[in-house]
Amino acid sequence: MNRITIIPTGDEILDGTVRDLDSPMVLSELLRLWPQACAVRAAPAADSLPAILAALEAAQAEGTDLAILIGGSGGGHRFSPTLGKDFSHSAMDVFLQTGSAREIYGKNGHLWCRLVCGLRDSMLLINLPGPYVEAQAAITAFLAAIQSTADPSALVDAMAEAVFAQYPCGSAEPL
Repeated sequence: MNRITIIPTGDEILDGTVRDLDSPMVLSELLRLWPQACAVRAAPAADSLPAILAALEAAQAEGTDLAILIGGSGGGHRFSPTLGKDFSHSAMDVFLQTGSAREIYGKNGHLWCRLVCGLRDSMLLINLPGPYVEAQAAITAFLAAIQSTADPSALVDAMAEAVFAQYPCGSAEPL
């Protein structure tokens, strides 16, 4: 990987209500595997489909090899109108040319979480859940898996299993 772009998402990150602890951790993990990479943290993207798509388009225009969206993988609003809307996985569905996804159901802090891995041209794109322990598990699994495969399905499977392992009740279902 030559250029890596980390894109935190969420109105709570954008407005400073919640401190972005995931991006520095993800950056540190990435540079362990690819110390020569130019890794940047983009400005946080708002919780909206157009904002996240614009961030992805900008990353691709900059020649990013690997883009990582952090946060927005849940779907709480699908279960209760009082919960926030998450758009990372929806944006990825629009943006990616090819990809694979896994859904996690259960008492994992999300009720539902969707992880996606795919390609647009030569850019690999993954998303990580926002909770720190889940983001850390997913990026660790991704980095272990990518050393032996570039298959989006295998990569997202490894990430989903690692996130699911943090919360052993519920089920992880492939799409």
